[in-house]
Amino acid sequence: MKVINTKIPDVKIIEPTVFGDERGFFMETWNQSKFEELVTGKPTLFVQDNHSKSKKGILRGLHYQTENTQGKLVRVVSGEVFDVAVDIRKGSATFGEWVGEYLSAENKRQLWVPEGFAHGFYVTSDEAEFVYKCTHYYNPKFEHSIKWNDESVNIGWPLSATPILSNKDMNAIDFNDAEYFNGSI
Repeated sequence: MKVINTKIPDVKIIEPTVFGDERGFFMETWNQSKFEELVTGKPTLFVQDNHSKSKKGILRGLHYQTENTQGKLVRVVSGEVFDVAVDIRKGSATFGEWVGEYLSAENKRQLWVPEGFAHGFYVTSDEAEFVYKCTHYYNPKFEHSIKWNDESVNIGWPLSATPILSNKDMNAIDFNDAEYFNGSI
């Protein structure tokens, strides 16, 4: 496993070691001790795995929970997405900044999005299957969505057309009106 730093130090790109030949490939997608040693530096427990499928042009996010905050280890098993994490940790040196990475079945990269970040992705392939591990259970009562195109965050989405949004994301709030993460950094 290779861990690559992003411009926000707590958000990490993880490249698994892939063993392949004419028959196919093998890779380890999760190893508790390596993850804690190389990525978080602390005990990290995942309690829920999610899997979604989306068509080209779908934009999901920017989602976060104000209670039961979730760290997410995300990857794509089919297709490609542009994945984004926005720092909403009040008091952080990178508060309001974002990181965007292409994740695909081909590059097999994973992205670690720690607690205190809003998260979203845009599907750039015909369709994509997106899987992720969460450090806390989904709690819709405390879920919020920041506008994907908020000018104060100014994410450089690689849009090919106007994105397709859920009702929740169409009614998302401005970044400046968001309830920020006040947990420990």
